[in-house]
Amino acid sequence: MLTNTSHPIGIFDSGIGGTSIWNEIQTLLPLEDTIYLADSKHAPYGEKSPEEILALCIKNTEFLIANNCKLIVVACNTATTNAIQYLRKNYAIPFIGIEPAIKLAALQTLSNTIGVLATKGTLSSALFTETAAKIDEKITLVEQVGEGLVTLIEQGQLNSSATTALLHTYLQPMLAQQIDCLVLGCTHYPYLIPQIQQIVGAHVQIIDSGAAVAKQTKAVLERHQIQAIGTTQGSHQMYSNANTATLQNLLATHPAQLIIQQQDF
Repeated sequence: MLTNTSHPIGIFDSGIGGTSIWNEIQTLLPLEDTIYLADSKHAPYGEKSPEEILALCIKNTEFLIANNCKLIVVACNTATTNAIQYLRKNYAIPFIGIEPAIKLAALQTLSNTIGVLATKGTLSSALFTETAAKIDEKITLVEQVGEGLVTLIEQGQLNSSATTALLHTYLQPMLAQQIDCLVLGCTHYPYLIPQIQQIVGAHVQIIDSGAAVAKQTKAVLERHQIQAIGTTQGSHQMYSNANTATLQNLLATHPAQLIIQQQDF
């Protein structure tokens, strides 16, 4: 395992969505350097086969390891549920995964009905099925594939009429079943929270995994004694293998020191 504390944290996702995780990590761990990999060319992962997802995760991992990352955050629910076990078995550095926070929602629901908005690849995975089987049997999960949402977000259409229409289509049936918690099972979806909250109302709690992933990252760095040392603010390299315009716009006002560039990988 790499032990140089100055090495960066690596983060990858099937596009720009994982920047919602990156932001939580950077906020909690401001001294850490990061390298973020946006595999937008192959987004969304949720519509690909398990074999395709694993191959892409291996490619992303090897890119980040080649750039001396000391820990890798798989900032994608679909990638985690389909590839995290393989990655942990075959590479020597620590990996942090992410999956829909249904266990947290199960602790907070009062109606015993939880909505889960996620990709097909996440909802159909063995890991999601195993996690769902462990929650209280009195709790009903209302699962909904958010087909098309990732593509719209990748295109920068966060507030478009097309995005709003899709959200209404997906969320209204959940509301009809009296959900009081909505789990966002894709790292792209937190960028839609303002729209989602308007649709579902204040009585529905929206739950995503970003803060929990950042806390877990901090804990793993400390456990392996590889956290950054000193007082210098971290620097952040962001790579996309597609047009970087949406990534640039998304982070245009972010106060951190960012280098965003297009690179094929």
